[in-house]
Amino acid sequence: MALPTLSWETLYDIIEWVIRIGALLVIPFRRRFTAAAWLLLIFFLPIPGLLLFLMIGQPRFPQERIDRFKELRPSIDGVADALRDHAPSSPSAVAAFAERLGHFPATDGNQVDLIDDYDQVISRLIEDIEGAKRCVFLLVYIFADDAMGMRVIEALGRAVTRGVDCRVLIDPVGSLHWVRGTVKRLCDLGVRTRQTLPWRLIRGRTRRDMRNHRKLFIIDGSIGYAGSQNIVAKDFRPGVTNRELVARCTGPVVAAMEAVFLGDWFLETGVSPPCSIQPPKAEGGAILQLLPSGPEYPMQGFETLLVWQIHQARERATIATPYFIPDQDVIAALRTAAARGVRLDLVLSHVVDHPIVNLAQRSYYADLLRAGVRIHLFDKFLLHAKNVSIDGKLAIVGSSNVDLRSFQLNEEVSLLLYDPESVAALEAVQRRYIVDSRPLELDKWAKRGRPIMVAENLARLVSPLL
Repeated sequence: MALPTLSWETLYDIIEWVIRIGALLVIPFRRRFTAAAWLLLIFFLPIPGLLLFLMIGQPRFPQERIDRFKELRPSIDGVADALRDHAPSSPSAVAAFAERLGHFPATDGNQVDLIDDYDQVISRLIEDIEGAKRCVFLLVYIFADDAMGMRVIEALGRAVTRGVDCRVLIDPVGSLHWVRGTVKRLCDLGVRTRQTLPWRLIRGRTRRDMRNHRKLFIIDGSIGYAGSQNIVAKDFRPGVTNRELVARCTGPVVAAMEAVFLGDWFLETGVSPPCSIQPPKAEGGAILQLLPSGPEYPMQGFETLLVWQIHQARERATIATPYFIPDQDVIAALRTAAARGVRLDLVLSHVVDHPIVNLAQRSYYADLLRAGVRIHLFDKFLLHAKNVSIDGKLAIVGSSNVDLRSFQLNEEVSLLLYDPESVAALEAVQRRYIVDSRPLELDKWAKRGRPIMVAENLARLVSPLL
């Protein structure tokens, strides 16, 4: 008896339903906010959705990189041990928890300058490179070979001629428009340059949509920069001018910055894991701590710390971020804090550079306003700075946005500030943000048109994929 033959249409339908059922069995066990978006995509477009999920839906590094990070841990622990000699006399519970998340302890004896002038950051960086005697390490998401980037590239070239060890790590996705030119110019000048998390289809090195979004600049192991600023013209997007915030540090915390850079260098090259990094001498009275985060660190470190501290807030908390696509943990923490009477100020950018992301972000405004969160839309510039202050006791400056990408996919780094003077300095910057912003009022926001509400909700559905 002959077996019935299946048409291509029937076979295709069977494959689609196998994929749909398989998604129901597998994806919910991931227990992530992104699961609903992936299920929706796979149910409507099973085969394209599955291929996309296999490419970018799994926030896990290739096994080769996981093994290298394990090999790196003894070096990180060695730096952490050396930093404990500079620990504050009474470390806080926040510092202890942040150390568990990011491995580095808080240190006393630092000096920190918060710089929110874009051109001044580049000028100070070039000045420090010109004075470098031993090494210059730059880890950056966007490094352009435009006029601004060329100033830094030329300074690096001059440092190489003096015998300075100059290395650059750049993200090829963030620097997509410039990466070939930038890498060529740096290499021609003798600067050792590598791309972070490159897309490779062989040897298990697929990127899976994970990016190194960190911004760290280290000079001679004694000066370190951390914050939100890339090396590119501040108006590289037509009609959009960026406003940033960068912390320039000296003191023991710079050893942690150097360890993160050299660790990332080792992860990309397999050569020379960091060793014998000695913390520089004390420079001031700032208590600082470096918190790296990313898929290889436990518990989504930045988000976990942020949520906990919002729950702990008693008086006030201010969050400035250009991209705000939170998960339920962040939303619940904000609502609960507002219900306790905590003053919550959320500073977002009125200037938009990613329209779909902005639409998704806007879908959260009404609920937050009803909960009592004050939303301020920063005018004139794209406020690309990312910072947090809590109760005058904790400040955070870094590269991490309050969004799912920074929480789950990106390599990020945050600088935690604990001493009253440093925290007050950040709060002063944030107050200037609010003065230069327009308050969002619930009654006026509720009157926006129905079509825009629909667009916001559609963007929110796909926001985990952005």
